[in-house]
Amino acid sequence: MDSLGSNTGKIVESDGTGSDIFQLSITEIMELFKSCGLILFRGFAVHQQQFKKFAEQFSSKFVRDDVKIRTDSSDGAIHLVDEGMGYIAPHAEGATTPLRPDAVWFCCDVPAADGGETLFWDGVQVWSELSEESKQLFLNKKNKFIHNIPVANWKHFLGENATLADVEKALNSFEGVKYTINDDQSVTLDYVCSAVVKTKYGNEDSFANGIVNEQRTKKVIFEDDSPIPDAAIDEIKEVMDRLTVAISWQSGDLVMIDNSRFLHGRQAFTDSRRKILFANSMLNF
Repeated sequence: MDSLGSNTGKIVESDGTGSDIFQLSITEIMELFKSCGLILFRGFAVHQQQFKKFAEQFSSKFVRDDVKIRTDSSDGAIHLVDEGMGYIAPHAEGATTPLRPDAVWFCCDVPAADGGETLFWDGVQVWSELSEESKQLFLNKKNKFIHNIPVANWKHFLGENATLADVEKALNSFEGVKYTINDDQSVTLDYVCSAVVKTKYGNEDSFANGIVNEQRTKKVIFEDDSPIPDAAIDEIKEVMDRLTVAISWQSGDLVMIDNSRFLHGRQAFTDSRRKILFANSMLNF
């Protein structure tokens, strides 16, 4: 085991003798994950079927992604990462919706020949390095994330036989949600939440959110409809630039991430063979 960057993340590496990842102690992995929040398992040659089976040991259920329709399993639990090859800015998965999962899982089938690293940021570190002015701004004002959800997306999430009544029932069960059902049966959704969350383990303040990713398309504002100041966005980016850590993928790598603590993103690449699988889940510990 070794450190992964300057934050709490860890690498658990095989001794090179063809070790089976299922020989690792589940209890020890749980305790390590609680303390570090991100674990990269390397050298265990994990393939897709093992990926899901391994994640199931720590999960009470998998959470379908309401946007990423490309799935790589019949039950929709395993997804392929975003289409395209461009840079993806820092975000915590599902942080702009009421459907935030506990954990994000990645498994590398084929790494890009160049680039394509998965980037991550420790939200606890980010929060600790923001100025007091920015901290007070985000403590005093909640964010509003604005989404338009096409029919295909909500049917992917709720099931192909879902109706608008099912959509209303689901959305009415969440706090911080206001929505409008449009003439084309798409849904415009406003979700209000704090940019600062408490970590699942340790109850620490974490700046694990979707602000930087969403502000590029103007889909995030404050709850009172005022814009987030450019100076605050610039400061967040400056802090995150200093704290970026990259995972240079190797085939068979598996990563588990505490989604209440860590943000993730992606470096741009040009190799169309790159194939990274991912899953979202609620944890059972």
